[in-house]
Amino acid sequence: MFTQLLNDVHQCTLCHNFLALGANPVVQISPSAKVLIAGQAPGLKVHQSGIPFDDKSGERLRAWLGVDAATFYNDKFFAILPMAFCYPGKGNAGDLPPSVECARQWREKILQQLSQIELIIAIGSYAQNWHLAKSKMPTLTETVKHWQQYYINSTPAIIPIPHPSPRNNIWLKRNPWFETEVIPILQAHIKSLHRPV
Repeated sequence: MFTQLLNDVHQCTLCHNFLALGANPVVQISPSAKVLIAGQAPGLKVHQSGIPFDDKSGERLRAWLGVDAATFYNDKFFAILPMAFCYPGKGNAGDLPPSVECARQWREKILQQLSQIELIIAIGSYAQNWHLAKSKMPTLTETVKHWQQYYINSTPAIIPIPHPSPRNNIWLKRNPWFETEVIPILQAHIKSLHRPV
């Protein structure tokens, strides 16, 4: 069943006519994954390479997680499931929002197959809207500041973080507590779950 589902995802053209460069779903999932990285949508470079977080955002994200590329791209440990699987195109201030149709069609079906997930990393407001729902704070900054509330009270544990994009450099400078308080806990949790194969 999972193999068929993954095949259906890779062949999906649901939003093809609305996407700037057409459909090219990019996900990394396995039923044995322990950590779910819930992102926004692939960027242009990821659309071209077909590799999740194959860009500057990915470099920073791997540094935040404290893992190398081999660990990050091990689908038996990390599931990478953005809110939309295809590059949405360029907007006035960065990429366009992820298509809501993608999540409606696929997200619940895939999450039901990821029964081993013990930690969800909710990147950015779109993923936080989905995974935190009504418990999300009015702003991303407030949501991330209250990360302990979600981490302690959710099963699986959830840690909301900002997007690792270079566009967020100003946010990171204004909120140094994120890298001094949240990142060490995130890295420690990842380390506790990681069992080399």
